[in-house]
Parts: sequence; structure tokens; C-alpha cells
Amino acid sequence: MKDSILINGSWQSARRVMPIHDAYKGTVIAQVACATQEHAELAIESASKGFEKSKNLSSAQRYEILFATAKLLEQNQAEFADSIVCETGKTITAASKEVMRAVNTLMLCAEEAKRLNGETIPFDSYAGNENRIGYYDYQPLGTIVCITPFNDPLNLVAHKLGPAIATGNAVILKPAEQAPLTALMLVRALLKSGLPDCIVSVLTGYGAEFGDYLVSQPEVAMVSFTGSSVVGEKIAKAAGAKKLLMELGANSPVIVLEDADIDLAVESSVSGSFLASGHNCIGVQRVFIHEAVYDVFREKFVEQTKMLKVGDPHLIDTDVGPMVDDNQVSRVQTMVKQSIELGAKVLCGGEYKDKVYLPTVFDNPPLTAPVVAEEVFGPVVSLFSYNNLDSALELANLPDYGIHGAVFTSNIDRAFSVASALDVAGVMINDSTDFRLDAMPFGGSGRGSLGREGVYFAMREMCNTKVYCFNLCRSDI
Repeated sequence: MKDSILINGSWQSARRVMPIHDAYKGTVIAQVACATQEHAELAIESASKGFEKSKNLSSAQRYEILFATAKLLEQNQAEFADSIVCETGKTITAASKEVMRAVNTLMLCAEEAKRLNGETIPFDSYAGNENRIGYYDYQPLGTIVCITPFNDPLNLVAHKLGPAIATGNAVILKPAEQAPLTALMLVRALLKSGLPDCIVSVLTGYGAEFGDYLVSQPEVAMVSFTGSSVVGEKIAKAAGAKKLLMELGANSPVIVLEDADIDLAVESSVSGSFLASGHNCIGVQRVFIHEAVYDVFREKFVEQTKMLKVGDPHLIDTDVGPMVDDNQVSRVQTMVKQSIELGAKVLCGGEYKDKVYLPTVFDNPPLTAPVVAEEVFGPVVSLFSYNNLDSALELANLPDYGIHGAVFTSNIDRAFSVASALDVAGVMINDSTDFRLDAMPFGGSGRGSLGREGVYFAMREMCNTKVYCFNLCRSDI
């Protein structure tokens, strides 16, 4: 795996390598090459050649490549799932589901490759243009740099590579430093499925060493990034005047009304809080519960949280595995410690035990506590009691960025009302904030809202429209 840099269709090594650790065992499972600025220069040249190939593939050819890749993932589900578990600490159950979601994502890309339709334009709708007819279609941008996070190391890569290939672009992929192995497996599957050389290049290693150079080059038409707002802002400044597609995190709120199905609300929120050890940009972080049902909700929530089995993510009955690395553990520990110092009360968890940060629940913590005011991106959730819905909505909307929110109620009118008032890009009614269908538009609201992913929508982000207008100079009219 030391030959993990892909340029000009050739897997290459580098002078330096970096270790990739098993998130639970801590052992080194692979070493990957550390790309340099020189590699980035060569990757850009390679992508330029790849774009000439990619844009000339027929929609049928793109379909066949993406469909064949999806089938390879499906046939090798166990191998891909095991890689995800090792790299990220995600449980084998969750990892297996991620593989099948990636299969679906690539299938959607294959199908949409044949449905990238333009439309006719009624030029004669304005006086003087009666002899003009025309239409527009979608044209690929060129070279797209895709930078992916560690938390969904397969499906989030598929959400970038798939639409880019379906639209005839070339891609330079920079996978997450903590979890590049599964992304490399996906790229190899694409090549095995017939993707021509140079359409996809891969740069593994430390992004800080070549990232600014890579995204700033004029040959790069677009940067697609999923990750933290701090890194996103840095990339945006370095990239300059080019197209950006970014998802920069969230602090997901849930509103539980007094008429809600409490058992459903508890079960959905527990799952949404602790799935993938909280490494989830749309995971539940703040739950606002009406005071009439708060005590019941809190008791059941804590009870279910304590029942979660933590430990080895390879075991089928494990619910919560480790966080991806010690840096993430330290970051969450600091946030929890600072919140407790501000007066936050821990109902359960708050400890690092046997390589797992225990699922942690806070009871009405101060709004200034880091676990409330910032994105935790870990297995931590805060419960709040409210008696005025408008006040709860105001608190839910305090962060200036968001992706999903949720409301639990049995009243359809109130569901619509709360959904409308939540300042997020998607609202789940009687469901967890972490629900996502890979066909739906996905992105942020407020700060960090730069475009939309979701196959159909990402494909159009990765294109420009081109207009064709015919002036029919008819001498017989």
C-alpha cells in the first residue's frame, strides 16, 4: 500500500510514508505514501489529460463504468466493511450499511449519467426573437479537487467521485489522513471497471504540505470539500475565484413536543447521537423536550444509552466503537471537561474507558458550554427542558450553521410549523437528524452553505450550462 499515489494511471510511492492505525487496536495496519507539491503538480498535469478522455466518454460508457463499480462493491461488501471498521472504529454493522449505501450512490450516479438533460429555451417569448430557437445542455467543468473526511471513508468518497465521473470531469482525490485505505479500494474498483487512466488521480499524505498549492492552481476548476469549517475557510481563501462545493459541519437540534411518541423520539435520538461514535455531521447534538414529558424522556434516554454495548467494533453486537484516533478523543475530552467546569451536569458517560469514549448525556447544560455552542463531532448529546416552543426554536437556531434538524409530534400542523421555523437545510419529522437518502439534496444552512451534494444535485454543481441559439434567417417569411 506504500504505492498509494495515483498519477498518469500509475501507482507511485514517495520518499516518506505515514502509518495508518487500527482505530480500536492501535496497531499499524498499513503505510501510505506522503505526497508533495511536486506530486500535486504532476497530478494536475495528469488530470488535464484525463479530462480530455472523460468529457469524450459517452453517457452509456459512464453508466457502464459506474454500474460495474457498484456491483464490485456489492460483491466485496465484507472486504470493504472490514476496511472501514479498521480505519475508523465504526462498528461492523454500521460499516456494512455504509458499503450498501455506497452501492446505491454509485447506482444513482450511473443512472443519472444518462439523464443529464438540458431544456429548450423559448427565445420567441420576447418580441423580435420570433426566428430564434435554442436550448441549453450541461458541460463538465474540468479538473475537480475532492477532499474527503474520515467518518464515511467510502460513501462520502463515492458522493464526490461518482458525480464527477458521471458528468465527464477529471478528479484529484485527497482522502482523509486517518482513513485513506477504503478510498483507495474504491479507486481500484473504478479502474478495474474500465475507468480510463488519468481521469482519477490520488494524493495521499498530509494535506497541509501540498493542499494550498493544489487548490490554488488555475487549472483546477472546482474544489469539493467535506470537513471542518476551519479547514473549509482556509481552503476557500487559498482556492480563490473558482467554484466551491463545501459541507462544513453542523450542530443538529431536535424538538420533542408534548404530543410526541416518546419511545420513538428516544430510540431515534439515541441512535442519532451515538452512531459511529458521534463522528457524524448530522448526528443529534441538542434535544429540546417539552417540560411535560421531559422527565420521562430523560429517564428512558439515559436508560437506553447505558444499554448500548461499547467495545470492539468488529463484533456484530457492538453498538459503539472507538473514536478514530487519540486527537479526536482528546478534543472531546477537553470539551466535556470545560463544560463540566461551567456547571454542566453529566447524566451518564463522560469517561474514556477501554479505548472507547463512553456515550455521554448532559442535563440542561449552560448555553455557553462547548458541548452546546460548538460542534462536538463525538458521542455527546445535551438534553434541555422547555415550556415555550418559540423559545425552544430560538435556542435551536442559535448556531449560525446547520444541516439537519428534527421534530417529534403527532400533530401534522405543528410538524409543518416547527419544520418551517427550524433554520436548517433539512428537517426530519418523527425521525433522527442523521437520516439521509443519498438521492436527496444535502448541504448546509447559514455559514458554510456552499452548494448541494446528493447525486442529482452534485452533478449539476459540477457542470456549467451551455446555451445554443439558432437565428433562423428565413427569406420566405
